[in-house]
Amino acid sequence: MDDHERQTRQELMTVDALVQAMDRRDEVFQMIEDSEDGDEAIRRVGQFLGVGELGSRAVLDLQARRFTRDQRLALASRAEDLRSMLLDGR
Repeated sequence: MDDHERQTRQELMTVDALVQAMDRRDEVFQMIEDSEDGDEAIRRVGQFLGVGELGSRAVLDLQARRFTRDQRLALASRAEDLRSMLLDGR
């Protein structure tokens, strides 16, 4: 796997984690609120969404104002673009 493909896959994992978090925002917010500290929140969100630390950190770093329908659609569109790039071998 070359660097470009690795970066594309990493971005796709992060974008997918954000889309999942947006789809399950109430549960994610509750999980964050119930966590003792940031490290626990990262672990719990990662386990809940089935994503790694990078994706989990991206979710926790996402500002609440970005949890809008248009932002979710933009992220989902970006995920599809990334998937097509991988399928095309770019």
